[in-house]
Amino acid sequence: MKLNIHQSFEYEETEITIHCNTINPELQKIIDQIRLLSFSIKGRIDQTIYQIALENILYFDCVDNKTFIYCEDKTLETDEKLYELEDKLKNTSFVRISKSCIVNTSKVVCINPIASEKYEIQLVNNEKVIISRHYMPYFKKKIGL
Repeated sequence: MKLNIHQSFEYEETEITIHCNTINPELQKIIDQIRLLSFSIKGRIDQTIYQIALENILYFDCVDNKTFIYCEDKTLETDEKLYELEDKLKNTSFVRISKSCIVNTSKVVCINPIASEKYEIQLVNNEKVIISRHYMPYFKKKIGL
């Protein structure tokens, strides 16, 4: 793999172009990371609204028809529905792992089998979330298993 960087004051905006024969898993991870850096989600704590960069988000969870954004240091609420987030994030490192949860696979430390056909994911903040068996194939595909 070659990396070419051209820096000049004539460029008003950073543009990334990838020329490749095929997209292998390694290249796909790089693409996913770049996409993570280019998105943000609005969330709020009380009445204060924040723009949260995707790379700071561990997972999204839906409880009582409310969608929450979980970061390492805070939890915010968003007006976005889980299915809307799933659609927006389909080309990033995020993947749905249950009816109520979408996780950032780049924040996964380890995966442990628990009950029959269920797995537990440990995240970088030591929090644990469950992958339901229905969503396990999507998770495995996303992480390259």
